[in-house]
Amino acid sequence: MSAIALFTSQVMGFLATLFIFTIGVALVIVLILFIIDSSQTKDVIRHNYPVVGRFRNIFSKLGEFFRQYFFAMDREEMPFNRAEREWVYKSANGHDNTVAFGSTKSITPAGTVLFVNGPFATLDEEAKEAPALTLGPYCRHPYTTASLVNISGMSFGAISKPAVTALSRGAKLGNCWLNTGEGGLSPYHLDGGCDLVFQMGTAKYGVRDIEGNLSAEKLKEVAGHEQVKMIEIKISQGAKPGKGGILPGSKVTEEIAAIRGINPGEDSISPNRHSEVNDFSSLLTLIDTVREISGKPTGFKTVIGDHDWLEDMCQEIHDKGIESAPDFIAIDSSDGGTGAAPMPLIDSVGLPIKSALPTVVDILVKHGLRDRIKLIVSGKLITPAEVAWAYCAGADFVVSARGFMLALGCIQALKCNKNTCPTGITTHDAKLQDALVPDERATMVKNYVNKLRYGTGLIAHSCGVAHPRELQRKHCQVVQHTTFPIPYDELFPPVATLPEYDESN
Repeated sequence: MSAIALFTSQVMGFLATLFIFTIGVALVIVLILFIIDSSQTKDVIRHNYPVVGRFRNIFSKLGEFFRQYFFAMDREEMPFNRAEREWVYKSANGHDNTVAFGSTKSITPAGTVLFVNGPFATLDEEAKEAPALTLGPYCRHPYTTASLVNISGMSFGAISKPAVTALSRGAKLGNCWLNTGEGGLSPYHLDGGCDLVFQMGTAKYGVRDIEGNLSAEKLKEVAGHEQVKMIEIKISQGAKPGKGGILPGSKVTEEIAAIRGINPGEDSISPNRHSEVNDFSSLLTLIDTVREISGKPTGFKTVIGDHDWLEDMCQEIHDKGIESAPDFIAIDSSDGGTGAAPMPLIDSVGLPIKSALPTVVDILVKHGLRDRIKLIVSGKLITPAEVAWAYCAGADFVVSARGFMLALGCIQALKCNKNTCPTGITTHDAKLQDALVPDERATMVKNYVNKLRYGTGLIAHSCGVAHPRELQRKHCQVVQHTTFPIPYDELFPPVATLPEYDESN
């Protein structure tokens, strides 16, 4: 036998032995899995169909992948469809985001907002920058800003160190503010030198004493940072109205625990509300206290559900004096949600921003407080059309969280409540964070802000006004179930100011 034939024979023999060995190992593994599955009772499918039943879970996981990348149409996915995400991605990367051959968006479903272009669009030379607005005219350090779109609350803990750093630097480049979220003020929020809104959640992380109560000393320390321009008292958030913040223990590192004032590795669960706030009067008292200690404009964030209490609060403000009013109200939508939340709350509690915003505007107008109290709004407002609608409805400022997560590179993997985010944005796994380079992502944040402003301006100019803050309800219409649109100012007609609050009297 030749050497080649001998070598071939030996290789074939080795491969046959390897094949038999592999089959043997596979059979042993299957036998072990069969015994495990048939003897356990927690999973009925695996018990009744040992080994084969395991494929059900595998296919369920694969289903998410195939639906997102192969089967879902451009406008079908939730919470953000492919068309919306692609617009953000292209904007953040500085790419051309124009489209051809018509829109893929259906304009006939009920609730669709359509903007009413004017006969004479605004020329480029007639366009103006949106004017600056001042928040907190009665406090020691009012805040004046012109920024139309800003970054909503995402705490260090809910998102990672490089993500916070990138947002801080990007906010500075894009000339907008960054909300810290309820996890306290971290060095990474301060890193970029941007304007900051410090959010004080129900657990008062970062400004709490050992018992969890508000510490005036710590609040003064936080407010002492020149970058901190306002204090936002969080009453509730869109993902979970009536439920405090939830940060799983797997994401509570020693650094995060130190900033929050809690124990590392333990679930960070905020109370359902501020213990000292149980009515509108005590809310105004807390606002006065925080504003007096900090010297900064102070307001509150809430999801609108029952809104009768706003009427009572407005009456209380006039009884106490207009200085007692919150400097702003940040209205979150029931379809918000960057963090972990129970499904009963995230699916079914609170009003969406499209009904909440005009309701609050009308209540403030009715009580003569619309100019005194500025309105900041959020809730899936990630493209120019949503932002322009908000200004039509009466917003003073728009903020977004998930829009900026997408700008950082989020792929909507829906793993925000885990420590396994594949893009490094919501995980503290250093390996997964490697490609999240703050300076690169900061540029993407800046690009996204600029594209949002530009696109919102395009809609405003098409409607014949000089800038987005001139948009009014008459500039948009809403499609009804008959597929016929009606003007927004007919859905929400102008509200008369109550006589006793008319400043001209």
